[in-house]
Amino acid sequence: METTHEHRTEHTRVVAAPPRVLYGLVADVTVWPALFGPSVHVRHVERSERAESFELWATVNGEVSSWVSRRTLDPDRLRVTFRQEVSRPPIASMGGEWLFRELSGGHTEVVLRHSFSAVDDSPETVARVNAALDRNSPEELAALGRIAECGHAPEDMVLTFTDTVELSGAAADAYAFVARADLWADRLPHVDRVRFGEPAPGVQDLEMDTVTADGARHTTRSVRVCRAPEWIAYKQLLPPKLLLGHSGLWTFTEGPAGAAGATLTSRHTVVIDPHAVEAVLGAGHDLADARTFIREGLGRNSATTMAYAAQYAARTQR
Repeated sequence: METTHEHRTEHTRVVAAPPRVLYGLVADVTVWPALFGPSVHVRHVERSERAESFELWATVNGEVSSWVSRRTLDPDRLRVTFRQEVSRPPIASMGGEWLFRELSGGHTEVVLRHSFSAVDDSPETVARVNAALDRNSPEELAALGRIAECGHAPEDMVLTFTDTVELSGAAADAYAFVARADLWADRLPHVDRVRFGEPAPGVQDLEMDTVTADGARHTTRSVRVCRAPEWIAYKQLLPPKLLLGHSGLWTFTEGPAGAAGATLTSRHTVVIDPHAVEAVLGAGHDLADARTFIREGLGRNSATTMAYAAQYAARTQR
């Protein structure tokens, strides 16, 4: 029987913020896709006050991978432990912990530890896993510091909102419209150009130019995870200047069999950059103004896409 060894890594960062603020950001995994660069999408499997399991999609060595993790949350000891329930090659097993050590002067040492075994334990495989951890872990620690050190409460910087439309056609047809983003330049009035790729089944790379009502042009790039016919999740890789992060989810729900009631829902989660508010919106504007501006702008684009998807579903139904 081939022997595998457990390998350990530790990454740390000192952040000028209280430990409980940092713990709160790590404990709420639902904001990770907007908070952490590598994270793309999270779906809970089970969830309680101090334990949860979820499937996480993230970029690893340039590719989107997914795994199921179980976490234990300990707010008293400021500790979060995790273990992958289902790992993907080249990883055979993976676990670790987040620790938040209070330092003097209002600072916190954040410690992120991993322990893993590889499927074949070859030096090349171990080096590949270590390279991914050495890239993603410092990125995540830096993201925590960037938000916690802004001088604003995270709940003021993070905004999540949803919009829902009822469909007269099938939710599966609305899914087909949103999934075919390669056709959006011809189908949506606010989309001027699309560059589309599908590097793996169910994974899409999407770059597009959108035009706002005042004629301004914006280029965005996203990675999308598609699970037909129920949902499409996306992570914006090039967020606009006002945002530190942006993730979203399209959800398609069929009505009762043989009856109306199908719906399409759009959800956005963003992390606002407080330092960019006045540069984008003008002097005297604050986070509250930014929240309104983002809610209206993103909501408007989503509403347009949902309206056209609903029309497409209705035509297909007929």
